[in-house]
Amino acid sequence: MWRGCGLLLVLAVGACGAERDEPADPPRAQASSSFSVARARMVDETLASRGVKNLRVLQAMRTVPRHEFVPAEHRRYAYGDHSLPIGHDQTISPPYIVAIMAEVAAIGPQQRVLEIGTGSGYGAAVLAQLAHEVYTIEILEPLAKRAEETLHRLGYKNVHVRHGDGYQGWPDAAPFDAIVVTAAPRTVPEPLKAQLKVGGRLVVPVGDRIQSLRVITRTKDGSFVEDPLFEVRFVQMTGEAQRK
Repeated sequence: MWRGCGLLLVLAVGACGAERDEPADPPRAQASSSFSVARARMVDETLASRGVKNLRVLQAMRTVPRHEFVPAEHRRYAYGDHSLPIGHDQTISPPYIVAIMAEVAAIGPQQRVLEIGTGSGYGAAVLAQLAHEVYTIEILEPLAKRAEETLHRLGYKNVHVRHGDGYQGWPDAAPFDAIVVTAAPRTVPEPLKAQLKVGGRLVVPVGDRIQSLRVITRTKDGSFVEDPLFEVRFVQMTGEAQRK
């Protein structure tokens, strides 16, 4: 890092030593700037243009550094609208899917959210920008540990990560204002529905190879209203969901 010279190095070569040919910004700063530009373009050209309207969701997507949740060999693709491998036969969801699921979950700033399927931790980071607290469960221990480390490193203090089977939810932290599921069960897990607050929303892909993304809302009388959105393709929910 240049100290003392700053911009004066450009104006008066030699004031702080020998002339140098390196750019004023170090490579890491240049990469960070490049990622910021790509992230802003992703929000404008991929999300807003495809119908994501919630300003808080768009700002969250503009803020969270997706490249930090992607393996180094794939980071140059971090702001394309596609899934990327994160190891253990799992992927990070496309930005549009993350944004639309957050939007239909209708999360308020004082609310508590449960996420099933932490994966890389990117979705939890986006939810953390929207909610007061996020509880996220990952069935694969290596991914849970890596996501927790990444979220901690990036300063997301309102995210709680647990290694375990998400089928049963997080009973000791329930009820939740919203639950977002990022792996597909064949049928909606009843424990997750039971952990919704009245008026709360469960966003979940349901089915086999091609699933229906559904929003399930708990009503005052204890019943559930289910709205299908569109077809998606997520990895299957494993563990108890698979056994059932």
